Amino acid sequence: MRRWAAVGAILGECGGRGLVFVTEPPPTVPDPGDAAMSRGGSETNACGRPVVSAASGSYTGRCSSTSGLGGRVEELPRYTLGLLQTPRSAADSTGDLSSGGVRPGSSSGAGLAASSSRVKLPVPGRGESYLGDKSSCAENGSMLNFTSSSAQGLNSTCIGKLPLSTSRSICRSRTPHMGYSVTSSSAVSVHTAASVIVAVVEGRGLARGEVGMASIDLKNPEVILSQFADNTTYAKVITKLKILTPLEIIMPNTACDAGNTKLFGLITEHFKNVTFTTVQRKYFNETKGLEYIEQLCASEFSTIFMEVQSKYYCLAAAAALLKYVEFIQNSVYAPKSLKVRFQGSEKTAMIDSSSAQNLELVTNNRDSRNGHTLFGVLNYTKTPGGSRRLRSNILEPLVDAETINTRLDCVQELLQDEELFFGLQAVISKFLDTEQLLSVLVQIPKQDTVKTAESKITNLIYLKHTLELVEPLKAALRSCNTPLLKAYYSSLEDRRFGIILEKITTVINDDTRYTKGCLSMRTQKCYAVKPNINEFLDIARRTYTEIVDDIAGMITQLAEKYNLPMKTSFSSARGFFIQMNADCSTLPSGQLPSEFTKITKMKNTYSFTSADLIKMNERCQESLREIYHMTYLIVCKLLNEIYEHIHCLYKLSDTVSMLDMLLSFAHVCTVSDYVRPEFTDTLAIKQGWHPILEKIAMEKPVSNNTYLTEGSNFLIITGPNMSGKSTYLKQIALCQIMAQIGSYVPAEYCSFRIAEQIFTRIGMDDDIETNASTFMKEMKEAFTLFATHFLELCHIDALYPNVENYHFEVQHVRSSAIKKEKIAYTYTLSKGYTEEKNYGNGFHYDS
Repeated sequence: MRRWAAVGAILGECGGRGLVFVTEPPPTVPDPGDAAMSRGGSETNACGRPVVSAASGSYTGRCSSTSGLGGRVEELPRYTLGLLQTPRSAADSTGDLSSGGVRPGSSSGAGLAASSSRVKLPVPGRGESYLGDKSSCAENGSMLNFTSSSAQGLNSTCIGKLPLSTSRSICRSRTPHMGYSVTSSSAVSVHTAASVIVAVVEGRGLARGEVGMASIDLKNPEVILSQFADNTTYAKVITKLKILTPLEIIMPNTACDAGNTKLFGLITEHFKNVTFTTVQRKYFNETKGLEYIEQLCASEFSTIFMEVQSKYYCLAAAAALLKYVEFIQNSVYAPKSLKVRFQGSEKTAMIDSSSAQNLELVTNNRDSRNGHTLFGVLNYTKTPGGSRRLRSNILEPLVDAETINTRLDCVQELLQDEELFFGLQAVISKFLDTEQLLSVLVQIPKQDTVKTAESKITNLIYLKHTLELVEPLKAALRSCNTPLLKAYYSSLEDRRFGIILEKITTVINDDTRYTKGCLSMRTQKCYAVKPNINEFLDIARRTYTEIVDDIAGMITQLAEKYNLPMKTSFSSARGFFIQMNADCSTLPSGQLPSEFTKITKMKNTYSFTSADLIKMNERCQESLREIYHMTYLIVCKLLNEIYEHIHCLYKLSDTVSMLDMLLSFAHVCTVSDYVRPEFTDTLAIKQGWHPILEKIAMEKPVSNNTYLTEGSNFLIITGPNMSGKSTYLKQIALCQIMAQIGSYVPAEYCSFRIAEQIFTRIGMDDDIETNASTFMKEMKEAFTLFATHFLELCHIDALYPNVENYHFEVQHVRSSAIKKEKIAYTYTLSKGYTEEKNYGNGFHYDS
């Protein structure tokens, strides 16, 4: 009974400044379909903010996990949103609820809700070490030592030495090649290859717990710096890394030498499939980091100097990161070409990784490729940049009501103005991945190769294509009325767009444009530069044209010679080759003449070549190399002229990705009846439903109301297993997140308080009396929704005026065929407590 005494103490002290969801397990009947229970530690808030919790221990059969909420009020009221899962059986439910599910001896920490007992790592593995030389990796004669190994099974790293050439090849094999890929579809997937490299460093001695981070996406020339104080669970570090989904993590070698730091151990435990690289501690140098930023940061973002000049640890991380990226990419960034920003945690809500997983925000728990997630519900983006922005916003919702309402104003205007909506959608769908385009443009390769030349030419064509869309985008925004859309329209009036396009058109043919198809794009690259600019280039292109004509003529002669319907085909792997139908009736003896080689049959088509055609392909490739080389020299000269104006593309990239996300929010409202949320000090949802369940179900889910105020801040929710308790809790959490990213919400009406934290609490079976007061303190300022099977708790409404009872209705149906009584679920929330007492013991469930 100590559990209920603790709950009673909490009820007496609740002040209504948070939101908690709790679901208790049934006393004896196990919950069918429950996922395996994971164990977690207690959480405290390192920032001094009140942290509250929510719990769920039953599974409705329609969502894969449990959810909840919790909070705080500040200016416009804010609170913390949490999720808590409790044991499933009577034996597991004997622990003290007030303990917060803390195992004896476990440490507490903010944000990290689900931390299983530590697993002892295997014996350290030996990783390769790469020793840099003076010319490519070191400055002032110093040597750069990189040590790489897999995170799995790594506890410390032994450092060896290999030549630089070996280092570079091995490192680059881990890093995505920068070949440009284009997607422009309405279903941009969130599951893209990881391309983010992160450097992490922690203070030592008295500064332990102060963590600096620097990250860069190899497909986006933006350096993000962070520095914050974390507690012993390093919840903030783990959460940030989960959001970044890194390809590689860099840490000082001192962090993983004998006697590993706890931070290194936790990161390797949570990111088993990520490559870890250790760099000598001396390269984590804040002075060098500041020099890098001064050298590489574009003038548009120069305010970063004031923000980070005293942030020593993030500057140190930046120094090691940028040095390492230049090393593995074998290229340097052009001066004043990068976007650098400091990302504080005070502008976004914190969602720990357990909560993101339990709520299925971006990944489905049963199938990671499945789109049944909140991201899948909201994702109607047309560009990769819009998709990335939507994902980051779902994982880090806004906490500023003014910014949220500004977005909502835009969505409302898009819904009310069809011409604006369809006009913007048509233009946005034509944009390529502007961020990746920028990343390639601002990198200067250390070595000039044919691949490098071809990449630069291709990206200049993409740049021309992108700039030609600026005017149509301006035209689509010209009639807008909301402040944010007007601001985007004003940003497109930047004269530098015109300057860059004018410089490009003086060198590049007007009819050169991005096209689909490898042969078509190859032709565009060959003839991109206008004639009479370089005489040798004109000669090389004439030679190339003659060779292509000769190939076409030779294949025509072969078709006439053998009386076969041959045609000329092209692929990037084979070059020019011959194709014909496999069911050709004129084929002698059913076989091709012996002159042809490399014969392959695909369905009803033969593909083959000949010795003469192979030789002509080689001549064609040689001619192409000459064309690319001379075009590359012209393109490099052109890029040097436009580098000083290229910073406007950062604004364009931001504008396109944000408009794409807002259009996606508006699109969702056209396929479902969502409503604009309000932000007050009351949580009120009228006839709200679960957004993911709506996508999965054949019919619209049952809607229910939610109402919590300071005078009524504790709801006890009862009902049989699979009656809808957990789904109801999850739906409120998802609606809260949708509201805070600027999306409409699945309800007839809704009002929310701003949530500053969203995290999961995992129940344990231990009884820690010393933590009871901590848990009660966290609960004091909370709105609470408590779902339970213990009907005795329903009677405490007589003791506490702020407690109300609700239940999910069920109906009893007697079947004449099997002569048993069934329970039919209505999934409808009603006032009062359930009358069901012996469910699961004598009834046949209708699932």
